[in-house]
Amino acid sequence: MDFSNISNVRELLAAGGPILIILILLSVYSISVILERYFRLRRAVNYSHRLIAYCRQALQTGNFAKVEDACRKEAVKNTPAAVLLMCLCKERNRSREDIEKIATSIIDFETAKLQRRLSILGTLGSITPFIGLFGTVIGVMHAFKDLAANTAAAGGASVVAAGIAEALVNTAAGLFVAIPAVIAYNYFLSKTTYFAQELDSVAQDFIYSRSSKGEF
Repeated sequence: MDFSNISNVRELLAAGGPILIILILLSVYSISVILERYFRLRRAVNYSHRLIAYCRQALQTGNFAKVEDACRKEAVKNTPAAVLLMCLCKERNRSREDIEKIATSIIDFETAKLQRRLSILGTLGSITPFIGLFGTVIGVMHAFKDLAANTAAAGGASVVAAGIAEALVNTAAGLFVAIPAVIAYNYFLSKTTYFAQELDSVAQDFIYSRSSKGEF
């Protein structure tokens, strides 16, 4: 068994100190949030797309019973499109202004649910580089302290260079956490914003179908 890799990891953790351990924990947490949000969003969007595609023709012809039946079958999955269409069908006897308010309220609520925990990714993407930089500053201070304590020893410059190189581990770790978090945050935000527009388009189809039948 090769123990060199184990010793390298131990040396790395020792060089980074407590800050590196904190960054590793934040990295694990960030990855867990990214995976949870990814599968949650994919499930909601995929199921909603299928339901929307199935219900569009029924909406255009004003066959609200068919839409309700499809939504009732999808209710167990609690997808945003099913929630929106079911509520609009139940409240279809209201005025156009009330329908638009109901649709806006549901879309905002469902979008907020899909964007839940995205602020965590945004926060991690913002602060982890600074946490890493803080760890690097502490490491550099220790390196110069070691240099001052060993000024009489040969190779003093190499001592401080090695210490600074080890301290930069924290900066690299901070960027390692921040970059995926920022990418995921922007991706999920754009995905949910576009999905909200799709839901709004479905709501407008519902309103148009009622207008074309002269119900408003």
